[in-house]
Amino acid sequence: MKEGTGSKPGPWKSSMTSVPGSIRPVYGAQHPPMNFKLPSSPKKEDKTKYTKRDTFADFENKTSDAWDDTDDELLSMSNMQMSLKDVQSTAKAVLDNHSKQSLTQSSKDNTLLKLDGSKANISSNSHHAGPGLGVRLNNSYKPPKTTHIRFAQNTDVEREAAKIDKFKKLLNEPNLNLDQLRSLSWSGIPRSIRPTAWKILSGYLPASLDRREETLERKRHEYFGFIEQYYDTRHQDTHSETFKQILKDIPRMTSLAHLFQQKVVQEIFERILFIWAIRHPASGYVQGINDLVTPFFVVFLFEYIENDIEVENCDLLELPKSILNIIEADSFWCTSKLLDGIQDNYTFAQPGIQMKVNALHELVKRIDNPLNTHLEKHCVEYLQFSFRWMNNLLMREIPLRCTIRLWDTYLSEINGFADFHLYVCAAFVDYFSKDIQQERDFQGILMLLQNLPTHHWKDKDVEELLAEAFKLKYMFADAPKHLSRKS
Repeated sequence: MKEGTGSKPGPWKSSMTSVPGSIRPVYGAQHPPMNFKLPSSPKKEDKTKYTKRDTFADFENKTSDAWDDTDDELLSMSNMQMSLKDVQSTAKAVLDNHSKQSLTQSSKDNTLLKLDGSKANISSNSHHAGPGLGVRLNNSYKPPKTTHIRFAQNTDVEREAAKIDKFKKLLNEPNLNLDQLRSLSWSGIPRSIRPTAWKILSGYLPASLDRREETLERKRHEYFGFIEQYYDTRHQDTHSETFKQILKDIPRMTSLAHLFQQKVVQEIFERILFIWAIRHPASGYVQGINDLVTPFFVVFLFEYIENDIEVENCDLLELPKSILNIIEADSFWCTSKLLDGIQDNYTFAQPGIQMKVNALHELVKRIDNPLNTHLEKHCVEYLQFSFRWMNNLLMREIPLRCTIRLWDTYLSEINGFADFHLYVCAAFVDYFSKDIQQERDFQGILMLLQNLPTHHWKDKDVEELLAEAFKLKYMFADAPKHLSRKS
């Protein structure tokens, strides 16, 4: 479809009954690979305590991600037969145990009372509520203290305007200098400039100013050509399982739940993910890829609306169909460019993620050995918490606004999503090192690592994280020994 000419898109009907050739998506990539185990080993004292190391398969049997909770599981639980005697005895044991813990804690608290009647500061291994973590269900939890209000300060309008002028001047050059654009974008891109800058940094738009409009028109038309040619095959036997999985995953995307409940948005994502899957049969569609479309979709949406969609529930049906088509096609191509650089994350057994998890283990061992020792002592494997970090590029760990700021830098780095992301993950886990080490059991550590308190994060928090990641890259990128155990 050519947006620039104002021509209407053709009807999305296929004249073909199947995809040419023997294209067949490999939908075998596990989430995560069940047979993978990190090469770390427990200490001698741990071997006597644990007859068998916890594997990810064991852990997954006890827990599940948000996308894995289905009605079928709930129905099967409801059909379980339990005797009244078992229920009563179990309940009595839980209540007795809770009473003993309460009495023990109460006696400890009483011994710490000061002479003036006030209670001494009692250290607790529990953490305050975080995003998704909620209040820890134990009797030692204490709500966070009230803090004084810090009033927001006015944004430096002149500084922002000066930065926008620099971007505009650079983007309007006949032959844009990509190195200069990367350098300027590394520290963040203004919202009004971001859509164009991301398209260029992704490799979707050329550096030549004269070729950009023609490229957009051609690539958008090409994308909807794929829709017309292949989308009707989604219900055929070859692709039906892939499409069913896409239909399951899209409503479970939680970064902007209200936005993704809109039918028009879900249909856009269905088309993007299905076309990408059949054009990349080596990997096909894998859970996690759906999240990676979101930042592009939102950034390109911001080119046309001013709403803060993190807090506002705007109706995208108010946008003209032609604009929605532009956003859809541009999101598809930029997501494709991103995935081209990390496709080994999604091929069978996901070897790219396995290597990155091992590399993260080696890196954390060097920058924070006490943290690494603490994790190993409690049999916490890096795959158990960092698989999602690598698979979803931290999108489920930080707010969307922070992901967008993070991607400004990723797009500015050479192979940022493949290489620099490792150092960001290392800085991320190190940021919470003290909190993690306060947890004294396997369950507590995993609960914290999978629900880190980042809901309040803003751009400045991401920028601090990026600064630490840059230092790590500078220290270790030219020292290959820290990645010697990639496989």
